[in-house]
Amino acid sequence: MTASPLYSCVACMVPPDSSTLTESHESRIVPPWEELEGTPIPLGVTWVGSQKAWNAAIYSRHATSVVLLLFNDDPAQPAYSLKLDPLKNKSGAVWHCRVVSSVCPMAKYYAWQIDGPAPEGGFDRHKFDAEKVLLDPYARAVYFPPSFDREAACRPGSNMGKAPLAVLDAFRCGGTAKPGGQIRHGSDLVIYEMHVRGFTRHSSSSVSEQKRGTFAGVIEKIPHLRELGVTAVELMPVFQFDPGTGDYWGYMPLSFFAPHHAYTMKAARCAQQSEFRRMVDSLHAVGIEVILDVVYNHTCEGDHRGPTYGMKGIDNSTYYILTNNPQHPYANYSGTGNTLHTANAAVRQLIVDSLRYWVTEMGVDGFRFDLASVFARRTDGSINTNDPPVFSQIAADPVLSNIRMIAEPWDAGGAFQLGHGFPGSLWMQWNARYRDTLQRFVRGDAGMVADLMTRIYGSSDLFPDDPKKAMRPLQSVNYITSHDGSTLYDLVAWNTRRNWANGHDNTDGAEEFSWNCGWEGDDCVPEDVLNLRRRQVRNHFSLLMLSNGTPMFRMGDEFMQTQQGNSNPFNQDNETTWLDWNRLAQHQDIFRFVRLTIEFRKSRPSLSRSRFWREDIHWYGPNREVDMSSESHTLAWCLHGQSVRDDDIYVMLNSGTDAVIFGIYEGIAGEWKRIVDTSLPSPHDFCEAAAQPCISEPQYIVSARSIVVLVRSRDQS
Repeated sequence: MTASPLYSCVACMVPPDSSTLTESHESRIVPPWEELEGTPIPLGVTWVGSQKAWNAAIYSRHATSVVLLLFNDDPAQPAYSLKLDPLKNKSGAVWHCRVVSSVCPMAKYYAWQIDGPAPEGGFDRHKFDAEKVLLDPYARAVYFPPSFDREAACRPGSNMGKAPLAVLDAFRCGGTAKPGGQIRHGSDLVIYEMHVRGFTRHSSSSVSEQKRGTFAGVIEKIPHLRELGVTAVELMPVFQFDPGTGDYWGYMPLSFFAPHHAYTMKAARCAQQSEFRRMVDSLHAVGIEVILDVVYNHTCEGDHRGPTYGMKGIDNSTYYILTNNPQHPYANYSGTGNTLHTANAAVRQLIVDSLRYWVTEMGVDGFRFDLASVFARRTDGSINTNDPPVFSQIAADPVLSNIRMIAEPWDAGGAFQLGHGFPGSLWMQWNARYRDTLQRFVRGDAGMVADLMTRIYGSSDLFPDDPKKAMRPLQSVNYITSHDGSTLYDLVAWNTRRNWANGHDNTDGAEEFSWNCGWEGDDCVPEDVLNLRRRQVRNHFSLLMLSNGTPMFRMGDEFMQTQQGNSNPFNQDNETTWLDWNRLAQHQDIFRFVRLTIEFRKSRPSLSRSRFWREDIHWYGPNREVDMSSESHTLAWCLHGQSVRDDDIYVMLNSGTDAVIFGIYEGIAGEWKRIVDTSLPSPHDFCEAAAQPCISEPQYIVSARSIVVLVRSRDQS
């Protein structure tokens, strides 16, 4: 490459205007040391307005040579290069400098070049390459030049002009968003998992072409979210991810601070930050929490065959868990090639700094951590079951200690810490046991009643509220479907996964307990099969909203979105994954049912409590006693409200193939009114207040594969 001459930090600084010096400063010959050499805190690049200078700092414990590059418009030709002097520009393991803007007044982007020892065995295995252009881990926005080439980062040697660059001015893109955590729902929390691009990218979204698939597009669909009644959105990853991997979901992060460039409408200065903040502010304005699905367990750099974008070349053994196996040098507890070394203090600080940034400057209210058990991995890959430091560091942080934290409490290396085994004792957790049990019971599996009772009750086996552990049912995030698996409609329409696409057999993904209702797929479906599928969808939603804990469902399930049997479309940026809003009009009956079940839950706080139901719930079967036999498909219960303003609820479940007569073992005839009978067509499947029929007999015939819900006012009980 051809570069500008290398300068020391001292040479590139000018002393302050002497007219501005106070009397105590007039005797100084040179500026203070930090004005000459920079400061090690904060990491990344920050603007020092009083000096019209940039402070740059980067952590690299093993580096021997560090060069800062500034670029104007040409990403292939640095406009300014500064080689740092370790005797002046290094504090501990942090390299730092300060550069006045006048030395490169047109600079738009920056990057680093770092060299160090040759590769060695063990945990000091290095991957330094003095010619590689490296992205700052603290970059707030990322620029991809027209000649961006992932393969150039996979090969040794220079990738100048083909590398992603950090946007220099992004550090001056201060926002007006209020700090996150301002909105905190309790018993009315209903989480809607969604993908920013997929939510509005389809032409049927009624969003303008420029806004489709962007943060701005989400804003235009907020009326749908309000009508639906959800109170939080959980956004699939919005961190900048590698556009060269064919990744659609976003689980291959490149930067932990930058919003993904393709989710913005404009390429203008600060657009990535300002458009994200505008979306957050708009959701907050209608009382909707914003939760980010974050990936701190691995990066897009992958294993030894993957690209060197940043962390590998900055300090490989700091950022990743390494092995002694030269054939597989990277530990792979993420299933994607590498595992972030969260036992390292510098990596923990990077994670905490990233979380603080998204809360304080971007306004988000919480986080869902992908493969969160990686946080418990030591340097050698073993599990720290006592007190993994990253959890303590987050809990002790004054900004993060009161922010909603949700874990996916397992990883791809075999760790499964669901419930009280997870180190984050106050964190909420995705409850995969709930998912599996509900799918199996609704499918019609026998012998599920005992486990179903535990899941509906709030999974007390996983989240015990005994005096020692003192956990709560609200920590269980109950879900039946998520991005990782089939849509709810596909769960009742396909027995066989159809994951072959784009030359890939995407057979990975969550285990599912699907049943196609007697007809595979969507071609020429008989009307009776389609009606049964609708009933099964209603059954799933009914149980989800009747369970103690925190409900979550994926976008589009409210109008039977389909992926045509594909349960793992992580690389499908097309109509397979984009929401088809035409289905909202086609399935208004399902949307109405979902909307009303959400409203039902939110208006009855006894369903979702901070503690378990205990003496307020009575369990029954069709003939009073619960049928616990291995062939049982039936269950009933009566949940008593906590006040005169909270109804009693009587629920009867029948997942079998024949109708069953259930006795109603509380109250007298005429006290109960029917709210839900999933066997009936709309609008009788969910009766609104004026249409609720009284139950005049002490029994009710529950049709095959159906759920019935009755209510009784507390002042009658």
